[in-house]
Amino acid sequence: MTTQILIVDDEASIRRALREILEFEKFKVSEAADGLDCLAKLKEQTFDAILMDIKMPNLDGMDTLERLQEVAPDTPVIMISGHATIDTAVEAVKRGAFDFISKPPDLNRLLITLRNALDKSSLVTETKTLRRKVAGRQVQEIIGSSARIQFIKDTIERVAPTEARVLVTGPNGTGKELVARWMHELSSRASGPIVEVNCAAIPSELIESELFGHEKGSFTSAHKQKLGKFEQANGGTLFLDEIGDMSLSAQAKVLRALQENRITRVGGEKELPVNVRVVAATNKDLRREINLGTFREDLYHRLAVIIIDVPALNNRREDIPMLVEHFLNLVCTEYGIPLKDISAEALTHLQGLNWTGNIRELRNVVERLVILGGQTISEEDVQRYVAPLSAPALTSTLA
Repeated sequence: MTTQILIVDDEASIRRALREILEFEKFKVSEAADGLDCLAKLKEQTFDAILMDIKMPNLDGMDTLERLQEVAPDTPVIMISGHATIDTAVEAVKRGAFDFISKPPDLNRLLITLRNALDKSSLVTETKTLRRKVAGRQVQEIIGSSARIQFIKDTIERVAPTEARVLVTGPNGTGKELVARWMHELSSRASGPIVEVNCAAIPSELIESELFGHEKGSFTSAHKQKLGKFEQANGGTLFLDEIGDMSLSAQAKVLRALQENRITRVGGEKELPVNVRVVAATNKDLRREINLGTFREDLYHRLAVIIIDVPALNNRREDIPMLVEHFLNLVCTEYGIPLKDISAEALTHLQGLNWTGNIRELRNVVERLVILGGQTISEEDVQRYVAPLSAPALTSTLA
């Protein structure tokens, strides 16, 4: 895979000179004219390393460096300046720079520093991948390399070790549950349980019993004492899926449990201490639900300390080839058949479809193609078995 380098400098001549040097060394280079432009570029894609001038208009290098610690903490940044001093270099490194180089840069020094930075970045990535595999042996990897998915992975890495509550938003079928599972697996609670509750699947009259348990005889069918999900998740993580569908009565009790770390079973009087981390998910706009009076604003603020928005598949089309490859392996293994290939034309066609069902729909489509398609799944297979049954193709597919 080609290494992506971002050059940030307000002087076009400097950017051009650095680009020529790096492209000669087979790097792929992008440019930004200042710190604001740099941050905008990082929203569009990820980079393996950044070369950045210190003195720039709008947002200078030092201030940009601090912002980069939040949005791209693992991307090495090499600072360059024509007004270098020891104090400036020390300050840059203190703020998170990998190294500091004076202008005009010595070619050999520049390339050696850049390669060292890339080696360190690669080591960090490999360590994180290994950590994910060790910590989450039973948890599927989050598939994708788009900027939005990489941002989600980085956010999970940073937030999981804390006790911050997390609200995961996004349409159905995008993988919100997977985000919650990784939040648990990379936390200090990983050795404890993760208990999942689908709030939309439980009738409103039973949700409180499910969450908080009940005492024997508390209602007609309560023939014995039952532990609720809060107690079952003690020492671990409670994942409240589709929390936007929870009744207002249950919301009030959840809020109290989060405030006091205590619950009371239905029909009981004794308060029971609980130690859980709550991760919630919803496909609804909770701000709108608050305005409609169907969701408590105080509960929203308790849950939404960190918000992770999982994008629809239509908004991360560049990840479709990786996802298809993953599902091909998975489905062929499940069916016990030799691994099938897929043509580039078939992948391009899949990228152009309208994925209203998101990842869940794509998985079903791949299974259909494995069953009905040839050993190498062709564009004709997609046109025959997928396109006629899917939502209308988008007019602009990969633009």
